[in-house]
Amino acid sequence: MLYEHLSEVEKYKYTTIQSCIQGDITNDEAASRLGIQKRQVQRLKRAVETNGIEGIRHRLKDKVSNNHLAVKTEKQVVDFLKQKKHRDFGPTFAQEKLLEVKKISLGVDTVRAIMIRNHIWKPKPERTKSVYRHCREPMATYGQLVQFDGSYHDWNEDGHQECLLLAIDDATSSIPKAVFEDNEGITAVFRFWWHYVEQIGRPLAIYLDKFSTYKVNHKNAEDNHSLMTQFERVMKELDIKLISAHSPQAKGRVERSFCTHQDRLVKELPLATITTREAMNTFLQITYLPKHNELFARAPKESGDAHRPLTPAQTDQLPSIFSRHYTRVVHNDFTIQWNNRWFQLEETQRVTVYRKDDLLIEERLDGTIHLRKGDVYLNFVELSSRPRPDRRTKQTALTHKPHKPSANHPWRKYML
Repeated sequence: MLYEHLSEVEKYKYTTIQSCIQGDITNDEAASRLGIQKRQVQRLKRAVETNGIEGIRHRLKDKVSNNHLAVKTEKQVVDFLKQKKHRDFGPTFAQEKLLEVKKISLGVDTVRAIMIRNHIWKPKPERTKSVYRHCREPMATYGQLVQFDGSYHDWNEDGHQECLLLAIDDATSSIPKAVFEDNEGITAVFRFWWHYVEQIGRPLAIYLDKFSTYKVNHKNAEDNHSLMTQFERVMKELDIKLISAHSPQAKGRVERSFCTHQDRLVKELPLATITTREAMNTFLQITYLPKHNELFARAPKESGDAHRPLTPAQTDQLPSIFSRHYTRVVHNDFTIQWNNRWFQLEETQRVTVYRKDDLLIEERLDGTIHLRKGDVYLNFVELSSRPRPDRRTKQTALTHKPHKPSANHPWRKYML
């Protein structure tokens, strides 16, 4: 090989090694110039003395690497990822599915390089952080803090948005419960947390945003702490502390989790050919969440479970606790008006009820209505229409004329 065929880096390395061989510079000086170790300089000197200028070049230059990917394997990967249902896979998810479906075991970096080389995936540019945010240390024990939120998305890619309600544990990043619902309203949230406290227990605290379901967003609420939402009232009865986040970044664990699900779950559901919500929730609980927790959950700093079981009294009162509560006043005819509906209290009750008493109305999740005074439930019937006052009594009172004594009445004798 001629000297002119070497690259500029190889020419400089060859000249330096020749100077070292001739004794113009020491091995240490040569190592400093080339940015290598002294033992590598000694190896290069022996190679040049044995093979001449060929000794300066790496033996695998212009040759295929011993660990190169077979052309046939790369073609299988490309054909798999170019299918319509796999086109939007990211490198990590694609690597998992290649192993699961095609039994092709490759590293994520290798799959990423193949996807970039074949224009299947384009890397996103790194975003520069404009605001510095201090990273909060996760909680030490499972169940100390649970982050909760809802995400609207076309999860099944059928043109219809579903709301994914999700709770993620702060200490382990595991997802103890998630469910698809129509919305993030109070009824759906009540159903979610009813099942959560029954199956898992009561966490010490819940971290959530300031959505109207969870917090009274009114200036008067800052000075009047008695203003509570239905959700705040339920959590107070269950002795669960609520923490309101002032920004999405504050509850970043659940926000980042939704980004992961919007990338992975929307691909898993069509692959499983799931169409109904019931099937979606079954797949979520039985298949997706266990696999997700196995991949992304981590061990907590301290062992144990901070969830508290329900007391027997709380278990019996769950239908009452997870119901909407309203206060109404008893009318003079012992009726109650609520939501354009009228209820007549029966005469026989376990507790004395007076006019103008404040009664509590429970609108339960099963649609039934219950009235109670204190802890005692009252007997009542619902009226088909608004009760009308007794007009005969009212008319008699208005048309009654005072008695006028006759002219010879004894009372008139004394008027003269």
